[in-house]
Amino acid sequence: MRIALVNGSPKGGASNSGILLEKLKPLIAEGNELNAYRINVKPLKPEQYRELNEADVLVLAFPLYFDAIPSHLLRAMVEIEKFRQQEPGNPDLTVYALINNGFYEGHQCKIAADIVSNWCSRCGIRFGMAIGHGAGEMFKSLSQVPLGKGPLKNLGKALDQLSAAILTRSSADSLFIQPNFPRIAWRLAATHSFWHAQAKKNGLRPKDLRRQPFQESR
Repeated sequence: MRIALVNGSPKGGASNSGILLEKLKPLIAEGNELNAYRINVKPLKPEQYRELNEADVLVLAFPLYFDAIPSHLLRAMVEIEKFRQQEPGNPDLTVYALINNGFYEGHQCKIAADIVSNWCSRCGIRFGMAIGHGAGEMFKSLSQVPLGKGPLKNLGKALDQLSAAILTRSSADSLFIQPNFPRIAWRLAATHSFWHAQAKKNGLRPKDLRRQPFQESR
């Protein structure tokens, strides 16, 4: 089975979408052909779009942007749709989505999952399921945590269900999860280790992050 893994993160280097795909790979690799694609600033070539349309399974991994799909990935999806109008490709292509967002709650990804599902209907493609994971920025700090353990317990269970659906090319209910980590602890860690650090890096102070729009500085 030909499985296309599409990293739709706009980041040029390591990304949370890439981390999710790396955790999925061992669960679906045996006996299958895995092909990786990166969609960001540089568009795919026509032959790559043709490969995506001829795959058996397409896994779209991307970060949530304003409750939706990043524009560069959406552009690629439009191109895939055009290719299918010109060349039917694989009529049994099945699409799955791996979505992460910076909020704690995974259900923030539901609208984006619905967009992927609607796009599949428009293209005549089968939609399998989606996983929406909250607190995506935690992934890098959890690189040494085994999948299915500790904060990644929910993710392990979700990827088991996703991999089972992929291997049978079946559809299942989408899952929207968050790490097994207290929300208040996540908020404190994100505030002091990420937001305040980013503010300092850009010459700002913590109070600048709380300033209301159009509020004059004093």
